[in-house]
Amino acid sequence: MGVLYDAIVIGGGVVGSAIARELTRYRLNCAVLEKNADVCYETSGRNTGVCHGGFAYDIGSLKGRFCVEGNRLMGDLADELGFSFERCGKVLVGFTEWDYNRLLEVIKQGEALGATGLRMIDKEELHRLIPAVEGEFAMLSENSGIIDPFGLTIAYAENAAENGCRYFLDHEVTAIAREGENWKITAGGEEFVTRWVINAAGLSCGKISEMLGIPGYRMIYSKDDYIILDERMGKLVPMPIYTVPSNLYMGIHVTRTTDGNVLLGPSAEDTMNNSWYGVEQKNIDMLYDEAMKIWPHVKRGDYIRTYSGILPKWTDENGRIQDFKIEILDDIAPHAVNLVGIESPGLTASTPIARYVLELMKAREDLQENPDFNPVRQASVRFAKLPEEEQARLIEEDPNWGELVCRCQKVTKAEILRAIHNPLGVNTMVGVKYRTRAMMGRCQGGYCQMRIEQMLEEELGLAPEEVDFNRRNAPALFGKVRDDA
Repeated sequence: MGVLYDAIVIGGGVVGSAIARELTRYRLNCAVLEKNADVCYETSGRNTGVCHGGFAYDIGSLKGRFCVEGNRLMGDLADELGFSFERCGKVLVGFTEWDYNRLLEVIKQGEALGATGLRMIDKEELHRLIPAVEGEFAMLSENSGIIDPFGLTIAYAENAAENGCRYFLDHEVTAIAREGENWKITAGGEEFVTRWVINAAGLSCGKISEMLGIPGYRMIYSKDDYIILDERMGKLVPMPIYTVPSNLYMGIHVTRTTDGNVLLGPSAEDTMNNSWYGVEQKNIDMLYDEAMKIWPHVKRGDYIRTYSGILPKWTDENGRIQDFKIEILDDIAPHAVNLVGIESPGLTASTPIARYVLELMKAREDLQENPDFNPVRQASVRFAKLPEEEQARLIEEDPNWGELVCRCQKVTKAEILRAIHNPLGVNTMVGVKYRTRAMMGRCQGGYCQMRIEQMLEEELGLAPEEVDFNRRNAPALFGKVRDDA
């Protein structure tokens, strides 16, 4: 038998990587099996990036409990892990008497869940906070905020790897079997043996649950389409703007990202296809119309791209969306932690979810703390945001800091090189994009994309056709346009 792992996490998204990080606090030989070429290609990187206040969930639910706890932790996590986070607040704007009464109910529900900083504000205060917004009044959630979802997910994963967890990318799980006291997992054409297995597979959670011998979860998926606006509009959205929520849907949001872009969405359509990310024109038009009702500053000339994300939800026999399921069924699947339906607010709640998983494990096994665990990850350098004196010092030490590769986002060659040689071994063009913001500007890579492709060739010794755009066997180039003269 090869390596015997103490714990293997299936899924390297924000929750799986948060779990991996918590595992490394203990003397455990652990690994993560991720089917994609990076850790934030699905739900973890395709969302609104909001740190929720914890008021929108059923009283007594894990969603509510972990969201409130995660919100409180987010500032400390950002300091430890070096990702972008702003506790800027959030408003839910209303127009009618029904809206007003509904917002009062939301405040009461949030306070019962333990959320704080919730209050009604009048039109004058609303427009003082957000001059560009429409609305007669609003509920203000002072403790809500915005997160860089790529940065958080990558930070969890890199810190876990720095503390000894092994990441196996491009390793989709195809079989799981119980062998004696251990689990045998087949992934990416390899076999892995582990004492513990943790299903944090997100969109594939139902499939992995069945492989573990726990069938019966009714899965549906919510496809959320968004429009991204140019970052010049960010100054008009100092905090996320929401409509009054129904019992099932939070409505269209107008949200600023930590880098200044504005997001319009989501569309929220149920689907059984959890791998199609196309955005239809009818949804773009709907998002425009709905966003204009609360923020009448949308100009189609400011669109820079669209995207969509998909949330995994599990339902009862009547179709009602259920709470997070986090379970160990000792008689059916011993030493297996099964996470099902981890959707929103999974980004906000990721560390509390991870700590809950470890509490379940510790109730069944004595885990020894790792004295060498280091919770701190050095933040990536964003050259454009540094003071001029610091920029000059870096350029003097290494001229690559003075060479711009992405003009829109002012990303330097030194930043691209650091991203190419990242701790997880991600070597795709989108992997560089998510780590640096290169190709995320107005031109969407029109200027810098081919230079980045060339740098991947040079740094990793790849032929042009071997540089993948976002996943294996998805090359950025297919051949020469013309033969050399």
